[in-house]
Amino acid sequence: MKKTNKNKLDNKNFFSRIRRYFFTGVAVTAPLGITIYLSLIFIQFIDRNVKKLVPANYNPDTYLPFDLPGTGLIVAVFFLILIGFFTAGFFGRFFVRLGENIINKLPVFRSIYGALKQIFQTILGSSSNAFREVVLIEYPRNGMWAIAFITAETSGEVKQKLKRKSVNVFLPTTPNPTSGFLLFVPTKDITRLSMNIEEGMKLVISGGIITPKYLKSKRNTSRLK
Repeated sequence: MKKTNKNKLDNKNFFSRIRRYFFTGVAVTAPLGITIYLSLIFIQFIDRNVKKLVPANYNPDTYLPFDLPGTGLIVAVFFLILIGFFTAGFFGRFFVRLGENIINKLPVFRSIYGALKQIFQTILGSSSNAFREVVLIEYPRNGMWAIAFITAETSGEVKQKLKRKSVNVFLPTTPNPTSGFLLFVPTKDITRLSMNIEEGMKLVISGGIITPKYLKSKRNTSRLK
């Protein structure tokens, strides 16, 4: 009888170990596999749309018995660098202004282009502080806190109407941070965090499962002044 119980216990421990090993393997390989899969999808999408614009004489696939992945991505990056180099000069800026003047005369396209241009200049500008600071705000009521990202200081008509120093805050939704709410919050009601944007995004996307390490001796949480 004792031997039978021991065998059952050994079998139970064996299957418990197998299950633990299985989930450990999933935890290790799933993030890597998904990352590789999404990267391949992105590269294939760029290749599929860019390679057909490359002349056959300059396309490596013409001379190889197989398709070379990433060629379209390299061409796209080189093309963007070339455009940036061209528009940095006098003649490039002239043609850009000329094109913008034409677009500004088209009612619908003017609004779309103006909004997109301002967004990209704000996010990609080297001197911009957009999405570079993680904060806590009391939302949706006092005593409850939410992770948010400062985008800019409040200005223009909104600032004049509020009559107090405020900041524009983007409050993302979980687990999809591409949607959210734009809030105008007084600086005195914002608690600044020392975690970076990547850590803040991980916290939001994971629903609080992934929490950044906090070193109390090096990091300090304080109110914005």
